[in-house]
Amino acid sequence: MRKLLVFLVTVGLLTAIAGWVASRPVPVSADLMAGVSGDAARGETVFWAGGCANCHAAPEAKGDDVLILAGGYRIESPFGAFIAPNISPGPEGIGNWTTEDLANALLAGVSPSGKHLYPSLPYTTYMHMTAQDVADLKAFMDTLPVSDAVSQPHELPFPFTIRRGVGLWKLVNMSPNWVLANADTPEIERGRYLVEALGHCAECHTPRDATGGLNRSRWMQGAPNPSGDGKIPAIDPVNLKWSAGDISYYLETGFTPDYDSAGGQMTKVVASMAKLEKSDRDAIAAYLKALP
Repeated sequence: MRKLLVFLVTVGLLTAIAGWVASRPVPVSADLMAGVSGDAARGETVFWAGGCANCHAAPEAKGDDVLILAGGYRIESPFGAFIAPNISPGPEGIGNWTTEDLANALLAGVSPSGKHLYPSLPYTTYMHMTAQDVADLKAFMDTLPVSDAVSQPHELPFPFTIRRGVGLWKLVNMSPNWVLANADTPEIERGRYLVEALGHCAECHTPRDATGGLNRSRWMQGAPNPSGDGKIPAIDPVNLKWSAGDISYYLETGFTPDYDSAGGQMTKVVASMAKLEKSDRDAIAAYLKALP
C-alpha cells in the first residue's frame, strides 16, 4: 500500500508539473517585430477589416464616436460574460503598450504582464496576421482619441477565473493551419486572409465544441446566438445561395437579395466592411464561394 501510495503521489505530481509547464503563456518570438515599422494609413484598413470598433467602441456609439475605443460591450457565453476593455491609446487603455505587446495579444493571446488573455479576443484567428499588419494597426490605433473609461472585469464563475487553464485551452484550439487549405487565386487568398485572419467571421458563424472552441469541421455552418436569441445564419456554399456579387453588395450596404437588411451586431460588421475597398469585399465573397 505504501508503494502504491508513493506511486500515485509521484504520478500526480508529475502530471501537475507537466500541466503547469504545458499551460504556461508563450509569447511571440522576441525578434518577430524587430525592424517592422507601422504605417497608419495601411493600419486603418486592418482596423476596419479586423472589426476592432465593433466590440471595443462603447455599445451605443455612433458615427465618429466608434473610434473612441472605450470598451464596455458585453459578450455573453456559456462560460460567463466577457466585457470588452478600453483599448484607446491612453493610460486606461493600451497607451503604454509597445508594438510587441500588441503582437503578443493578437498573435499569442498573452498580455504585456505575461498572463493569458481570454479568447473573447479572437486570437485564434488573429494569430494568422502578418507582423506588418500588426505594426500598421498599432500605428493607426495610436492616432485615435483617448478614453478615460475604466475597463470592467469579466463576469466569470469559478473555475473559469483561473487564467492558467486558458493555456490548456490554447493547446486544443489554436491551429496554425488555414481552414481553406488551397487558395487557388490571389483573390481567394486575399479573401481567406480577410476572413480567417482579420475578420474572424467564424467566431459567430461557426458552431463550437464542448471546450468553446470553433468546430472547424463545420466551418461557417451557422451557430446558436450566444445571447440565446435565435441563430447566427450559415454562410457556407451549401446554405447560402447568394451570388458572389450579392455577398459583396451586402457587405457594403447591408441589403440582401431578398430586400431584407442586416440586423443586430451584423449592422456594425457591415459598417466596418463598407469602409474597405470593393476588391476586399469581392475577395471575401470569392472566399465564401470557394469553401468546400
